[in-house]
Amino acid sequence: MVNKVIGIALILVGVALAVWGYNIYDSASSQISRAFSGDTPLEAWAGMVGGGLCVFIGLLKVK
Repeated sequence: MVNKVIGIALILVGVALAVWGYNIYDSASSQISRAFSGDTPLEAWAGMVGGGLCVFIGLLKVK
């Protein structure tokens, strides 16, 4: 039972992180930065990849 609660919490945190990362990726300053230098902010990658990992681990715990 505790593993399922932890899994659900990880899924929720992972979705929130992924959305946060995408919001940073899609922000106006990030778009301008990508247009001139081609670099994506590290926070965007960390949020999206970290969120995906949290969701994946959460799904494993819920099973």
